[in-house]
Amino acid sequence: MKTLRIKTSRRTEFVDLTRAIEQAVQESGVKHGLCYVYVPHTTAGVTINEHADPDVASDLEGIFDRLIPHRGAYRHSEGNTDSHMKAILTGTSQMVFVEGGKLVLGTWQGIFLCEFDGPRPRSVFLKIVADPEKLSS
Repeated sequence: MKTLRIKTSRRTEFVDLTRAIEQAVQESGVKHGLCYVYVPHTTAGVTINEHADPDVASDLEGIFDRLIPHRGAYRHSEGNTDSHMKAILTGTSQMVFVEGGKLVLGTWQGIFLCEFDGPRPRSVFLKIVADPEKLSS
């Protein structure tokens, strides 16, 4: 397992992790298999979406903040109920196929850490697993 350490800079922020994850896959030596991406936080998530145009991530940050405002009639005393709900919507894990030693992503796709309660340090766990059928070939 590999851990990426990320320091976010805003309360809501989509951080493009694609290159760091691609590098981890390359370093693993796995040619065919799966890359699991997991965020062990209750106020952050991980998603796959367009990363060719950074305006998309910026737009998504704003959409999440408008859909679920920071301030509301929430009962949770820490003041971050909105962050918990946003993390539920994105989820905390993604799985990406690895073929030919590369992530199998669409032309415009990238993998993002979704920060909803920053700024703060975050961990992203990667588990890169070889396809057992391809080990002998």
